[in-house]
Amino acid sequence: MSKITTELLLERAVPRSTRLRKIETLNLSKLQLKTGDLDPRLFSRLRHLQKLDLSDNLLDKFPNSLTLPDLRVLNCNNNKLEDVTALKQFPLLEELTYENNVYLTLNDDYKVMFLLQNLRLLNGKDITKLANHVRRVNSRKLTSKVTAHWEKFFRDQLPEKYTAEQVKSIKKKFLKSVQTNVVYGPSSLSEFTRWRVKMIAEEFLAYSLGLELNTDPEPEEKMDENEEDSTESPSETAEDLSQVTVTPSKRKRNHSKPGSGNKRSKSQANTEEEAVVNPRKSSHAQDDPAPDKPRTSNQPAKEATPEQQAEGTQKNGEQFPKGQSNRRSSQLTGEQKSQEQDNGVVSLTPVKNSKGKEDVSAEPLHFLQCHSKGNSREDFKTQLWSCVFEPLLDCGARKDPIVSSSRTVATCGGESVCLIDCETGTVLKKYKVATEEFFSVAWTTLTMVISDSRKKSHNILAAAGRRGIVKLIHVAADFCYGEIKAHKKPIATVCFSPTQETHLFTASYDKRIALWDIGIPDCDYNFKASQLLVLEALSIPLRIALVPTCPEQYLLAGCEGGCFAWNIKLDKGQKSRPFEAIFQFPDEDGDMTTSHRVDGLAFLNNDVIVSKSSKLGCIYLWSWSRSFDTKGKGYQRTVAAVILAELEWSTTDLSYLTLSTCPAKDYVFCGDEKGDVWMYNLSNYTTAWSSAKGKRSDKRIPPTQILKWPELRANGEQLSEVLINNVVSDPTFTYLVVLTSVNITAIWKKS
Repeated sequence: MSKITTELLLERAVPRSTRLRKIETLNLSKLQLKTGDLDPRLFSRLRHLQKLDLSDNLLDKFPNSLTLPDLRVLNCNNNKLEDVTALKQFPLLEELTYENNVYLTLNDDYKVMFLLQNLRLLNGKDITKLANHVRRVNSRKLTSKVTAHWEKFFRDQLPEKYTAEQVKSIKKKFLKSVQTNVVYGPSSLSEFTRWRVKMIAEEFLAYSLGLELNTDPEPEEKMDENEEDSTESPSETAEDLSQVTVTPSKRKRNHSKPGSGNKRSKSQANTEEEAVVNPRKSSHAQDDPAPDKPRTSNQPAKEATPEQQAEGTQKNGEQFPKGQSNRRSSQLTGEQKSQEQDNGVVSLTPVKNSKGKEDVSAEPLHFLQCHSKGNSREDFKTQLWSCVFEPLLDCGARKDPIVSSSRTVATCGGESVCLIDCETGTVLKKYKVATEEFFSVAWTTLTMVISDSRKKSHNILAAAGRRGIVKLIHVAADFCYGEIKAHKKPIATVCFSPTQETHLFTASYDKRIALWDIGIPDCDYNFKASQLLVLEALSIPLRIALVPTCPEQYLLAGCEGGCFAWNIKLDKGQKSRPFEAIFQFPDEDGDMTTSHRVDGLAFLNNDVIVSKSSKLGCIYLWSWSRSFDTKGKGYQRTVAAVILAELEWSTTDLSYLTLSTCPAKDYVFCGDEKGDVWMYNLSNYTTAWSSAKGKRSDKRIPPTQILKWPELRANGEQLSEVLINNVVSDPTFTYLVVLTSVNITAIWKKS
């Protein structure tokens, strides 16, 4: 029987606790614990554990699935550890000590520095600079050597048309040869070098020959689980598909009270390893400790510039060569399906409309499965959260030949961010971080100085999620050039200022909204990020929007506990600010209340705000100028929202089905729990609302159209229980991108 029980954990918590999920610090030292005593099922309940002391025990290794998603500090002194690679399951780890483990060597130090991207202190020493060298310079040098070894000794051994047996044989010879002959660094690090060389070589073969990565049970050989950033070309992971198994996830209804922090699960069918903090948790309460001051850091990369991307190397923080999409499609009918695999993409063809007829103003173009975990064709659990169309550049984003609008959209969900051509359905680029879960993406356009001192505009994509880190990606160069450690808790949403190109807002589960100046990278990608402002919220911010008429002065946020406004003007001396106003809305009984969850928020034009809150079956349209007096003084005012109209919507009690607007066409979009998209053309109402005497519409405005979810079949079964998490159109409403709860990106085109 295990020595560790629930009672023991509660007793050894610091301070003592009454519930496992509330424990943040735990002391399990001097208990004579062995590896078998660490029960993953019990430890998986320690969702908020940040500090763990396992010193002075008898541990020889760590189980691979302890599921401690928030662990920051780990003490393993005085044990019998023989291997450290299982520590990669704690990606947020910042401080690690394992002194007096006689079997661990300098090679193990280098392994943890490579595997744990957030590690700052190892055995009491600051290893930040050395770790960056190991992750970047060391990886780049070894990748170059592995590539050169293949080109010199093995490439010509592989015939133009090769069999699986020939590939297997040459792979075995290459792995043995490269580990023997590729040498780098001092001999004291030879074990680490061989470990990394094998890892890089397997990735090189997987990329070059389309092979599967090694899936042997030994921890050091599970390459796809390393905390690595990688930019993939469309042909990188292409593979033949025989069938797709449908395993749709189910989500329970959420009856939690607004403001409690409880969320419906992003995937109720997730495994224990996947059950991490995310924007839709209903399995446990959010017991947030007092948030610490946000951290900022950047990691400038000097190994590549936008003009040096023609021939890249493999993953591990390096570049990939640009590749063409290797598309394979077939026309199938009845219960058959056509499938395409680009970048781990499965494209599903709808069999028919759910009503059996076309009765919509838009037609479906593509149904893509491009965010699968590990590129699995059977992943129908990964939830997709955010999408935004790329800004137009004279020489940048792809333009539709008919309309002057970008047709390239960035989408995020799970471990990846994808760039998709809406017209062709091609996944142009894919960016992955194996230990991340991305919740939000945002574009900005920076004027950068290129190598010959000329200035040029480039689109930069910011992506953020569960780890509280913002990744900055120079898309044209296929390169993630840096990151900002913005928050210690997950980031729910991000957005750039429309007037200040380097100003980025991040809204986090730490109940703060931070304003960052991300700086402009130089030709070597050196940049400096700084925090300009912190907005204090009373509950978790879910959606944020800058007021179009004064984007440098006011910000709105829809939060778990209401809708708030802040003064964000930077000439004010106060860097940390409380909210300036909280808005009241009618509740289910018609009374005015400020306490409600606002999970949808966007401006329809310069004055009209669209918000979705706790009132069932209703989306409000209200006036910013008539609701908020910008000349008013004082903080934390309660203000009644001046309602202009209500939109008729689904009666579901599920939260976090967000809305969006297309201001140029006066459209509002919102998906529902049945996979349908509700579209509202409000052009006949906006003129009346703009009048100073405009009255509230007496009746709810029905949708102009409802796009029904088509019947999709995979492996002979219908893909069901589809929730629409987000719907976004391009600025001209040519394309409509629909993100779902079942790892499907649907692209519609207006007829």
